[in-house]
Amino acid sequence: MSVLTRRHLLRRAALSASAAGAARVSAGASTTAAVAASAAVTAACDADTDSDRDRSPSPETRLGLRFPDGFGWGAATSAYQIEGAAKDDGRGESVWDTFSHTPGKVRGGDTGDVAADHYHRYEADLDLMRDLGLRTYRFSISWSRIQADGTGAPNQRGLDFYRRLVDGLLARDIAPMATLFHWDLPQSLQDAGGWENRDVAYRFADYADHVFRALGEKVPVWLTVNEPKTVVQNGYLHGHHAPGHRDPEAAYLVAHHLQLAHGLAVAALRATSGTSRIGPALNLHPCYPAVEGAEAEAATRLYDGYENRLYLDPIFKGSYPADVLDDLGPDSRMVRAIRDGDLKIISAPVDLLAVQYYTPIYVTPGGGTVQKWPTTEAEWQQIYPDGMYDMLTRVRRDYGDVALTVTENGLPTPDTLDGDRVDDPGRIGFLRDHLAAAHRAIADGVRLESYHVWSLMDNFEWDQGYEQRWGLIYVDYPTQRRILKRSAHWYRQVIKDNQV
Repeated sequence: MSVLTRRHLLRRAALSASAAGAARVSAGASTTAAVAASAAVTAACDADTDSDRDRSPSPETRLGLRFPDGFGWGAATSAYQIEGAAKDDGRGESVWDTFSHTPGKVRGGDTGDVAADHYHRYEADLDLMRDLGLRTYRFSISWSRIQADGTGAPNQRGLDFYRRLVDGLLARDIAPMATLFHWDLPQSLQDAGGWENRDVAYRFADYADHVFRALGEKVPVWLTVNEPKTVVQNGYLHGHHAPGHRDPEAAYLVAHHLQLAHGLAVAALRATSGTSRIGPALNLHPCYPAVEGAEAEAATRLYDGYENRLYLDPIFKGSYPADVLDDLGPDSRMVRAIRDGDLKIISAPVDLLAVQYYTPIYVTPGGGTVQKWPTTEAEWQQIYPDGMYDMLTRVRRDYGDVALTVTENGLPTPDTLDGDRVDDPGRIGFLRDHLAAAHRAIADGVRLESYHVWSLMDNFEWDQGYEQRWGLIYVDYPTQRRILKRSAHWYRQVIKDNQV
């Protein structure tokens, strides 16, 4: 791998959609301008003074956009971010337990030991979902709860928790959407090499089989691996997510094994002969040239290869993008790890694709990046709703008429609790504008079935700890009290009316 390639890979890592603390501007862009833009969007999104209301319409202003009948309005969470109960009922340690307990890795020394205590409060949380009118709820299953060390017989107490959760959803007419892997690899498997070890993909298939057979068709939609790109970039390139490595050679080997794990899980579900649907959950970032010219176009094409095609092409085309493989080189660990038959496993037909959209990327002629739009409290996130439309339509154009679901879309805002009120107009405006973009994609032929806000509730935001609040529901962590934010009340009306 060339020095140039290594530098570009590390630069990409700093722009991962889950990478808080990433470089705000790279490749010589003006930091001053970016800071000014961020300050502007904070004022625009979150100020709620009378003068602001006089200057612009309320974020609740309806756009008159009605969604198709039966559209799935939902919200999303993940196990480590909300469950807590880190040592309860036979749960084993995951890489995120290890990482968060390592000094200096997570802001404020925060951990997911308690998080939002959803494991003990799930019944009340289910009632909140029902009261919001959710039609679908996307959650993840903790592998360490099912197999403490990632192998062997399943832990019945762990399976029983998810059975209760799924039954509670169904009793409230909310469709469960379960993710098998949302980054919390059992630590015992990490000790055996983690995703660098090909065998872990097969251990994942065994785990998936246990879960499929325990929950069966009560879960109508299964998602295999959540954001493999984030594991690659944040966990193995930039190092600010578990397991905390900075090794480009290992990173793309991990990418291949995560893809293989996806394909093996698809095969495991098909072997049950059930009717549940399955697909991957990919965070996709539209990549645009920062300036005009052939050099910027070429750099953007390669950047897109690493951001999007590296994960889409093997699943939907049965091949890795040639430009990315050429850039990695024939001696890279990833290229040497691809075995005969792997791509056939990875490209087994799926029923749907889960798309997670947060930000665009603008690429300079030299392969760097600049920011073009105001950012949120997550300084890597640019607010650009049209990117949602561009990505959804791009998937249909390049990969066929696959059924799509948006499983994450949202932003953090500086929420504060004022009695029983949390005012977050910036979140409402953001969601409204992205839903308008999704509606336009549907009108242009995209088969979008559902939309899930990230997130249902405030939670442990990975290396940012509890600093950022992404939820529709405010969690007062000292008391674990739940308070519906202004955005939650707005979203409940959107669901009821089936329109924005």
